[in-house]
Amino acid sequence: MSREVEEFNRRLLRARDAIDRAYAEPLDVAAIAAVAHLSPAHFSRCFRALFGETPHRYLQRRRIERSMFLLRETGRSITDICTDVGFNSLGTFSRTFREIVGESPSGYRRGHGPVIVPGCVQMANTRPREASARSSSFGEAAVEAVSLA
Repeated sequence: MSREVEEFNRRLLRARDAIDRAYAEPLDVAAIAAVAHLSPAHFSRCFRALFGETPHRYLQRRRIERSMFLLRETGRSITDICTDVGFNSLGTFSRTFREIVGESPSGYRRGHGPVIVPGCVQMANTRPREASARSSSFGEAAVEAVSLA
């Protein structure tokens, strides 16, 4: 891959990262294209060629992914979640949600509760490390490696 192509791809990645950071803000293709130092039309074509979807669709998908988390993990109203993730219209939010997820936001909330982490996983992070792992049969380097792990 040539240096020019690498730099061009980095510019598109920076633009995609800008969408990820500011998904809840009002964004348009011209503003995102400016991050990549490209015209809006050329940016849209190149973004789609590289990432497989238009910048607008990518932004919508990111907003819907965030709303899915909020629907599962909070008790906030669907209208509040809609505005929190950057949609101005509840109708547009609901239609887009259904297109991407396959069900309405309220249906998704009913069928998907909070993610519950099994107790064994929770407990694994609170257990103290066993002293037997630091047996004297190991050299000093091994003891340091175990204590750093």
